[in-house]
Amino acid sequence: MTPVVPLRAGLRVAIMADETGWHTRQLLRALRERGCVGRCIDLAQCRIATPHAWHGLVLPGFGESLPDAVLVRGIAGGTFEQVTKRLGVLHALREFGVPVYNDARAIERSVDKSMTSLLLHAAGVPTPPTWATESAAAAQQLVTRESAAGRSLVLKPLFGSQGQGLQRVGWVDGAHVPLPPLDEGFGGLAYLQRFVEAPTHDYRVLVVGGTALAAMRRVSAHWVHNVARGARCEPQSLQEGIGPELARLAEAAARALDMDYAGVDLLPTRDGATVIEVNGVAAWQGLQRVTPFNIAQALVRDLLDRKCAGRLQRRQA
Repeated sequence: MTPVVPLRAGLRVAIMADETGWHTRQLLRALRERGCVGRCIDLAQCRIATPHAWHGLVLPGFGESLPDAVLVRGIAGGTFEQVTKRLGVLHALREFGVPVYNDARAIERSVDKSMTSLLLHAAGVPTPPTWATESAAAAQQLVTRESAAGRSLVLKPLFGSQGQGLQRVGWVDGAHVPLPPLDEGFGGLAYLQRFVEAPTHDYRVLVVGGTALAAMRRVSAHWVHNVARGARCEPQSLQEGIGPELARLAEAAARALDMDYAGVDLLPTRDGATVIEVNGVAAWQGLQRVTPFNIAQALVRDLLDRKCAGRLQRRQA
């Protein structure tokens, strides 16, 4: 790994997080090691007040100025209006020239699973056949058709995370499982992905600055392999066996969504691997346990040395 080199004049970095804990402590420590000042801010506490300053934003702890960079660690859920405002703050920061890592556009692409699937498909990245429809009748016809062919589908909340709310429908364990009511936890939308028969594990690959840096196998007896659902983390090489293919596909997925960093989930198949999801605000505590280098340092290094290169040059001139 490249040695950490302190800056002569540190930047002020806002860490956007709806809660503080292990991840934010890791990032704050990595920023301090580079001579930067990090400050955790909840986007819910940020305001728009046009008389306040030329930019019209109020960010706690920054007075009338803006941060030199923003690292997005978490965005709290809320009403459509609240989330729109929070993303709007990130959009505005980018428009005002502040490097945002990942920016609002990338987060929107990854949070909306249907857009993720669409962009992966358009970029030629292997991903399971996917459908998204507001018509319950059309969704039920699809489930019936897939079931008749002996296939099952995974019904997912469009904005879900950590494996919550996933259901299998269609032909499941020798019986037909119909589509449940879509107004119960799915917002009136059917986002359906063809179920991929896989062994007892999937893969998480961390892509930073366009390069796959680390990976792990998530091993579980359940077909949902999220660590939050009890999966066990095991190291996975990116240089041996399936590793190079995982790296190639994960990098292609992050590129398709134009992401600074991404946690890419893949399933093994008979033909190699397929991308299931791309996470734009990826957690890495489980991955860190099986990774020999410090992930927070890698994220901060990419933010400062690539994303903020111009600002660093001006500061150190």
